[in-house]
Amino acid sequence: MGITEFWFSVVVIGLLSCVLGAIWNHFSPLFFQTCSVPKGSFGWPLVGETIGFLKPHSSNSIGNFLEDHCSRYGKVFTSHLFLSPTVVSCDEELNYFILQNEGKLFECSYPKSIHGILGQFSMLVTAGDTHKRLRNVALSLVSITKSKPEFLNDIQTTAIGILHSWKHKRHVAFSEEARKFTLNVIIKQVLGLTPEDSKTTKILEDFRTFMKGLISPPLYIPGTPYAKAVKARHRISSTVKAIIKERRASSYDDSSMKRKSDFLEILLTVDTLSEDEKVSFVLDSLLGGYETTSLLLAMVVYFLAQSPSALEQLKVEHDSIRSMKQKDEHLNWEDYRRMDFTQKVINEALRLGNIVKFVHRKAIKDVRYKDYLIPSGWKVLPIFSAVHLDSSLHSNALKFDPNRWESQNQVSKRYTPFGGGPRCCPGSELGRLEVAFFLHHLVQNFRWKVEDDEQPTAYPYVEFKKELVLYLESCS
Repeated sequence: MGITEFWFSVVVIGLLSCVLGAIWNHFSPLFFQTCSVPKGSFGWPLVGETIGFLKPHSSNSIGNFLEDHCSRYGKVFTSHLFLSPTVVSCDEELNYFILQNEGKLFECSYPKSIHGILGQFSMLVTAGDTHKRLRNVALSLVSITKSKPEFLNDIQTTAIGILHSWKHKRHVAFSEEARKFTLNVIIKQVLGLTPEDSKTTKILEDFRTFMKGLISPPLYIPGTPYAKAVKARHRISSTVKAIIKERRASSYDDSSMKRKSDFLEILLTVDTLSEDEKVSFVLDSLLGGYETTSLLLAMVVYFLAQSPSALEQLKVEHDSIRSMKQKDEHLNWEDYRRMDFTQKVINEALRLGNIVKFVHRKAIKDVRYKDYLIPSGWKVLPIFSAVHLDSSLHSNALKFDPNRWESQNQVSKRYTPFGGGPRCCPGSELGRLEVAFFLHHLVQNFRWKVEDDEQPTAYPYVEFKKELVLYLESCS
């Protein structure tokens, strides 16, 4: 056999292997259906049903894909999503079972494109001991931070400044204002930077690029949103490393300079994390504290605009809290603990708005659950939104009703806005705190309306397509 014929044979064998592998990945679910795997459909080879699954829809609905498949196959069904045979669960009990068996029967399994943007040490994609170490540090920092007067004052100073800038405006793009608020708060708490710092502006620009690429097709081609996002992530990482270097190089003299008390200062003393893990931790903190918290705030404001009675009840609560304070006195941790109805509003916005629609898991061994078999290696998607909007679990499920939380337990199996089990979001309390304090000042100064056709859209990350324009009316 000549050299040309040899390489021709290699290429043919390689192509056949790829084709046969693709066929097996696509049609293997049909083989397993004889083994009690849930019923379902698998769509096109390779792509499967991913395009239909990700089709944009209102985040306070489950979308046409899930409606169609649940009506045909039930709350648990098979599909072919993200290049893998998949079990999709819209069932409360199975979702809980999946989340509670993290590391035992299931493991985190986000698409490789997400790894490419977030990095290998992001808390979202790590597993095992690495995830435990990062999570323990996060829980410790949240515990230290949440009731610190400096942190609480920073939240309110930032909120008051933003609301003051609205004084002569008739309308604002609230999604942008919310992002400005949460970024300024979190970047001060994590890195000790002020809004005026040039590094803050640089990080904000890169984060916008980063977020656009996070939900884009994973095509690493120059000029694509994904490629831009990967580069933006590297730039943010470089900026953070430079700040760390500066911080370490600084000589602190207690008589002339007070040591900072931000996340970074504490992180530098943590010996259990490597340098790259510390950088990833900072990026995760910025991501959660910036985009996710701003989206929660926007969601609350959106639903309150449609519920005058809830808005009035919220104002009564905050007027009562304000009446106990001196003029211009900032709120404290005890005031936050008094915000019972505020927490119900936040709970309901999370339930109905579904900031996180689903999470990615993979079976690490054959799993038998009731009458189902989930084969080892298959992707598993617990759909939180389907449980949150299930009319058999929540009366008037599509109605914004904070008072339903008088009788419902926010840690029940039917309510998982921050995930569950050992991967439950460690920073959720900080997000709630920021939203509650912003609302305190907002409801005492403004009333607002939104456009009739505005709605939060899942794609799959939730956003307001029109930036949630608020038409303002001053209360003063």
